[in-house]
Amino acid sequence: MKGGDIQQCHPYPTSVHPLPSPESSLPGVNGSSPGARWLCVLKGLKLYTSYKLNITGVNHMGSASHLQAFTVEDIVKPDPPVNVTVQVVPGKLRLLVKWAPPPSWSDRTLFPLKYQVRYHWDNKGTPHEITLDPFEDTKKVLPGLSPGRTYLVQVCSMELMGLGQSSDWSLPITVTMPAH
Repeated sequence: MKGGDIQQCHPYPTSVHPLPSPESSLPGVNGSSPGARWLCVLKGLKLYTSYKLNITGVNHMGSASHLQAFTVEDIVKPDPPVNVTVQVVPGKLRLLVKWAPPPSWSDRTLFPLKYQVRYHWDNKGTPHEITLDPFEDTKKVLPGLSPGRTYLVQVCSMELMGLGQSSDWSLPITVTMPAH
């Protein structure tokens, strides 16, 4: 993309991703409904290159602009891991957590992922949480757990070099350790 190239944007149905308030009360643009989202596809962007995006809205009351600086790698956000499973390791106070990389992350060779696991539990009404440091494997053993205690386990993914944002956490998996 050359500097100054004009890219076209198109309305994006809010039924797919509704806007939360207060944006949903914004007036429509060019005949679009209030709160409409717009989808802009910028082609030909290069990694490790700084860009400035000029966003301008125009209606019968005037116009407003906003400049947003970004690099492609800083706006990367993978989807959460999929197929998360949690199994009690027989005879041990351990859990084996396994998952698969998000299918939307298509080039895991050029852009490998690392993962974090977190688990929660309550102890006499007090919530506790442990988040493990990032690692590259798609499985993790959680040792030293308490018999009879219920744990909620989640996994998130991030680009290996720490570029961009971490994914959202996977849906929690609930497991209760067997009592001795």
